[in-house]
Amino acid sequence: MIAPGAWLGLLGGGQLGRMFTMAAQSLGYKVLVLDPGVHGPAGSVADEHIVADYLDPKALESIAARCAAATTEFENVPAGALQFLSRHCVVSPGAESVAVAQDRIAEKTFLSSIGLEVAPFRAVHRLEELDGGVAGLLPGIMKRSRLGYDGKGQVRVATVDEARRAFVELGTEPCVLERLLTLELELSVIVARSRDAQVSAWPVSENAHAKGILDVSIVPARVSDAVADSVRAAARRVAERLGYCGVLCVEFFVMRDGRVVVNEIAPRPHNSGHYTIDACVTSQFEQQARVLCGLPLGATELHCPAVMVNLLGDLWAAGEPRWEHVLRHPRAKLHLYGKAQARPGRKMGHYTVLADTVEAALAVAMQIKMLLTSDTQADRLKTA
Repeated sequence: MIAPGAWLGLLGGGQLGRMFTMAAQSLGYKVLVLDPGVHGPAGSVADEHIVADYLDPKALESIAARCAAATTEFENVPAGALQFLSRHCVVSPGAESVAVAQDRIAEKTFLSSIGLEVAPFRAVHRLEELDGGVAGLLPGIMKRSRLGYDGKGQVRVATVDEARRAFVELGTEPCVLERLLTLELELSVIVARSRDAQVSAWPVSENAHAKGILDVSIVPARVSDAVADSVRAAARRVAERLGYCGVLCVEFFVMRDGRVVVNEIAPRPHNSGHYTIDACVTSQFEQQARVLCGLPLGATELHCPAVMVNLLGDLWAAGEPRWEHVLRHPRAKLHLYGKAQARPGRKMGHYTVLADTVEAALAVAMQIKMLLTSDTQADRLKTA
């Protein structure tokens, strides 16, 4: 066990890193952030911030010399950095687990290999591979195999010609052509697996997206116990078969015929798990610190139903939003990430509404969302 007072290394400086840093500090740890960005959300609250590339030798040597353990806030940290650190301190999650989630081809192959259903797909490495045998995958989505998130790096296609153009548009890099599915809803499950192979899972989240970005998460998900049990079991299987150590999110599609399909995995805390900060005994970020330091896993029970809503940079189009719309509700919790510049589609914060029922939480959350959006639209008209 790594006792409070030790230094922990964090690769990545975004909002997930910020929330991890604050949770780790609450437990008594010091956090050293490595992030090439000067004004990142995590660096602004860390005990120390090294501004350098993730593969910078001196920066990695500093973390290795000073930190008892290290983790990452996003899956696209170079595997080489994690491999170097693992020779000097505890690293969670391991580079091998992260590598599976970094590549959609490897990810879908792994998920299929452990008996979980995924959307029909084909790996595409060359343009000629689209010349035949892909009609059954259309209409579909061409997704870059690496470095895609929040709807980036993917193009919807309806014909073979469109698929060919999309592959070129995505830089002729390795891609996955995935059949477009007709969904009933989207779910996610956050699980944590400790060094001694103990696994805990949080309640299932029901998620709605807008333009490829998570918009609203509803917890507990409005699904049957059988569906909830099946996705939690599937998420546990993913963590166990990966030999994973850390916090992991598994996203699912529920089809109209009741089938459950795994969409993707994220080897880190996840946007759909932000509700755990206010609504659960242990947040996903505290659990990340607990696993990293070899502490017992914290309880994951839900205090009460919750609805989380993302706050994107679009709301800042005419100035600072009127936060009184959130703060006047005694059971609404506002979280802003400290980002200096708001841009359309950029995650600037979130709020979570707690209530005695899902319906009550959703009603208040949507009322707040409507007022914030209406203010922005009205201010745009005034300044037009």
